[in-house]
Order: sequence, then structure tokens, then C-alpha cells
Amino acid sequence: MGARFPAVARARAAALAPPHLASLPRKQLQAMRDAGLEIVECQRVLANGGLNIVGELLRGAGTFLEYEHYPHDDVFDAESHAQYYYHAHRGLAGEHGHFHTFLRAPGMPPGVRPLKAPHTEPWPSGDEALAHLISIAMDVYGAPIGLFAPNRWVAGDTWYPAHDVIAMLDHFCIDHANPSWPVNRWLSAMFILFRPYFVELLIERDRVIEAWRRKLPIVDVLEHRDIEILAQLPISVESALTGVEAALAQNAD
Repeated sequence: MGARFPAVARARAAALAPPHLASLPRKQLQAMRDAGLEIVECQRVLANGGLNIVGELLRGAGTFLEYEHYPHDDVFDAESHAQYYYHAHRGLAGEHGHFHTFLRAPGMPPGVRPLKAPHTEPWPSGDEALAHLISIAMDVYGAPIGLFAPNRWVAGDTWYPAHDVIAMLDHFCIDHANPSWPVNRWLSAMFILFRPYFVELLIERDRVIEAWRRKLPIVDVLEHRDIEILAQLPISVESALTGVEAALAQNAD
């Protein structure tokens, strides 16, 4: 497969800066604060039992193996059609592994459509279509340390334009207790606290892909194995909450 692609230096996405929050509606900022407190509470309850988000998800899974999905059949919410799994393969300093999050076609908002562009690999389609939303990197202590948007080949998803993926973000929710109630609540709350960060990443994702298309006009850049991470952003729950509180103070009624 590599022979199809011209050799390029492995692309490394520059880290984005955190978004400005002060201009957000107060109602959204309040929802972000509530979600941040929910994240902290989920982490606190697990820590009281000597666990963390990753340790809870991997509990009873046996030897942790690179590239394996945890849990092995993913987590899926039959009402929202949200889906996720955790795994590791990047070998980055400080990263234990990361979550991949998705939304399947039946849970998508009306009007979204896959990108109309020639592609060399089949994309899941119809009711089997699924959009990769965002990835969340975790450190060895089970805390979130970064967000990133991967290229299409990484997760084998259906490629939707950024504005359509952004419209899907509010539809991600895992509202059941399998395999872990606190992990599911934590991940759902991450989509609220960090929504503005997700938006910035997805916009940058499309900008980077378009730049690669101009550079390699006869190549399906969505399948180029040297183009892996399109956008990334370091995060801290504590810093995000501090930013939300500051924005609320500026946006006081």
C-alpha cells in the first residue's frame, strides 16, 4: 500500500492554542462549568477506590496490549448511537493511550453528508456510516492530557466536513452503566467542557487536509500513512475550569 504514496516526511501537527472563551454565551459557559465539575467528581470517586478513568475501564481486561480495543467490542449507546473505545499504539512520551469517539449514522443530526470527494478506499456508508469525532489522550495516571484529530485511515471512518462533525458533537452521550458508569459519565461530560476545543481542532483538521491536497493533488491524502495526526491540543481539566470561571466573571449579567 505504501507504494501508492509519494514519500514525505512524517507530518507532525503543531499544537493549537486553547480557544478564547469570553465570547461564548453565558448559558454554554455555565454548562461547561457543570460538566467540568462532573468530570472532577467522577475522577474523585474513582480515586477514592484507588482507581482512575483508564484503570477503571481496563479493570479485569488482563494484559494491556497495543492496538487492542478496550473493551474489545467497544462501548455503544443504542439510543444516541455514540461509540468509543480506548487503546494505545503511538508510544508518545507521557501518553498511556487514548480514546477514539464516534457517532453512527442513525444518531447524526439531519442534513449531514459525507464529503463528496474521490477516495481510493471504501468508506462505511448508509446505516453503517460512522464519523470519528475526536480523540482524547490520557497519561499514565489516567488523566486527560490532550485532544487530537486523526486522519481518516487511522480509524477507518466515514469522512464528514468539519462543520458537519461539529453539528454531531452535541449528540454524543453514553447514557448507560456498561462497562463503567463513572467512565461513561466522565466521557460524556468531556464533550461539554471541551466543546470549543473540539471545534477548533476540527476546523484545523480540515485546513490541514486541504493544504495537503494542494501539495499532493493526485494523492488520496486521507489514506496517506505518513499523514496521521492533523490537529492536536494539550489540555488540563483544571486549566479549562479556570478559563471557564474567568470567562463567566467577564460575562456576568
